[in-house]
Amino acid sequence: MATADLLSMTDKKDTNKQKALDSALSQIERQFGKGSIMKLGGDNVIKDIEAISTGSIGLDIALGIGGLPKGRIIEVYGPESSGKTTLTLHCVAEAQKAGGVCAFVDAEHALDPQYARKLGVDLDELLISQPDTGEQALEITDTLVRSGAVSMIVVDSVAALTPKSELEGDMGDSSVGVQARLMSQAMRKLTGSISRSNCMVIFINQIRMKIGVMFGNPETTSGGNALKFYASQRLDIRRIGAIKDGDQVVGNRTRVKVVKNKVSPPFKNAEFDIIYGEGISKEGDILDLGVSLDIVEKSGAWYSFGGDRIGQGRQNVKRFLKENTDIRDNIANQILKKTGLRKDPAENDEKPEEPAKS
Repeated sequence: MATADLLSMTDKKDTNKQKALDSALSQIERQFGKGSIMKLGGDNVIKDIEAISTGSIGLDIALGIGGLPKGRIIEVYGPESSGKTTLTLHCVAEAQKAGGVCAFVDAEHALDPQYARKLGVDLDELLISQPDTGEQALEITDTLVRSGAVSMIVVDSVAALTPKSELEGDMGDSSVGVQARLMSQAMRKLTGSISRSNCMVIFINQIRMKIGVMFGNPETTSGGNALKFYASQRLDIRRIGAIKDGDQVVGNRTRVKVVKNKVSPPFKNAEFDIIYGEGISKEGDILDLGVSLDIVEKSGAWYSFGGDRIGQGRQNVKRFLKENTDIRDNIANQILKKTGLRKDPAENDEKPEEPAKS
């Protein structure tokens, strides 16, 4: 067979395939509405993932996009008193600063309003719900997400989402897998509407131990495996040391490991101080990162920035940065530029074209 005939047959096949594809696409659009299927590139603008800061610049860098992604499910888990609620309240405060409406579903009935206010949360604008059952909590969450008016919802915690059947039964009644089924159904219902409304939902979770595990990590989280699959980011938060002022313990040294990340490379760590009654120490976070990135010079116990000494000893420098916010913000901006999370506006400005010389 001649080469021309072969090429002609190939062209016909390609034309037939294209016609079949166009027919299928038009049928889908007629059945499910315009925009139900489209090409990913082309005329469709691919938007960057929007992020909300966590309140810790180190954790924002570890997450890869400058914070937690909007329109996604996030899981924060760890042992008791490790800083889970503190971290999420900082996220709420940052979302409110950006003009977002936030909701807190307090299934544990343990939210301290005064502590939340100290962390920068605007209580007058914060929506709070203390549901009686797990079904009620997730139904409230679903309704808020579908409204499209809420930018962040925190559910504290998955372990406290008690199924109605368990509450109506007697103490000691077996209810194996009921909570896992509840969470699995909730994830299936929530995922689509969370993406469409661009609302972030943060689930706080507790740690449980697997029985009879001889090798590997015996720790697991409550509520089954559904949340692990549906979460775009999973943060493991741990207390790794005590911060002392003399003999008195005034805070915790905390490490957060990004154990899952669908929007950036995972398994990065961030360490910061959580001071009792104050929350995450922004100054300590900026100082540690400044030293590690050679923005702040450290010689012995002395710290210098821009050729000028700013203090002796970490606690004194933290105090100095708290009082001199302009220097603190300058260091923070340099950290963000060096890590690529903030671009210099001058880099984006296009130079005007010079007129051609005659």
